Amino acid sequence: MKNETAEHSCPLTKAMANIGNKWKPIIVCVMHERNLRFGEIAARIPVISRKVLTDQLKEMELDGLLTRQEFKEIPPRVEYGLTEKGKALLPILKLLQEWETKFINQVSVV
Repeated sequence: MKNETAEHSCPLTKAMANIGNKWKPIIVCVMHERNLRFGEIAARIPVISRKVLTDQLKEMELDGLLTRQEFKEIPPRVEYGLTEKGKALLPILKLLQEWETKFINQVSVV
């Protein structure tokens, strides 16, 4: 029988659960400078559907990567911003970009 407690306590497993999909790292990178409204995020990532973006933002808020702030204005306004945990990902994602750039022209043989 597999030790599920050990598997779920692995820091890399937990980290990949937080950011290990196609969109979350991109959303973090897009939000690096300032808080953004939903429409601004959607405009900066035009290939993501609005439903998927909504789902990802909700998950990222639950994971502590970003905050959601509602303003009591008419029309209503909501802004998303990176938390300290989310901002801490920026140098890691930059290293991943540099890693890919370094090896981009290499053909992988399977």
